[in-house]
Amino acid sequence: MDFSFQLHHANIDTSRLIVFLRELHDRFRHRVVIVWDNLRAHFKTAKYFTLEHPSWFRFEYLPPYCPELNPVEACWSHGKYGSQPNFAAHDVEHLYQQTTDSLSLLRHNQNLLPAFLKHTKLQI
Repeated sequence: MDFSFQLHHANIDTSRLIVFLRELHDRFRHRVVIVWDNLRAHFKTAKYFTLEHPSWFRFEYLPPYCPELNPVEACWSHGKYGSQPNFAAHDVEHLYQQTTDSLSLLRHNQNLLPAFLKHTKLQI
């Protein structure tokens, strides 16, 4: 199991998602399952890859308004309450760096990542 992320100072749009997924494809070089919520940019990005590179990804969508089914929510919760409790950033850059460091630690935790997914009770 792997965990990839990017933090941005602006809203995520289709063009940024396309760049991220191209980088993901370059990293893994095989078909990857992407599980997304219903952000409009997710649909547009999936349509782009389905037309341009249909063998790169399989897209699965979570039901609307079901954060309890999204393993990313458990990830954010762990960062907010587990690895960074009572953290008060000096500024946006400090928050950005601390969040990046916290999420990077998750990448190597082969106990927590499956637990986040298991917590959702999704059949994958």
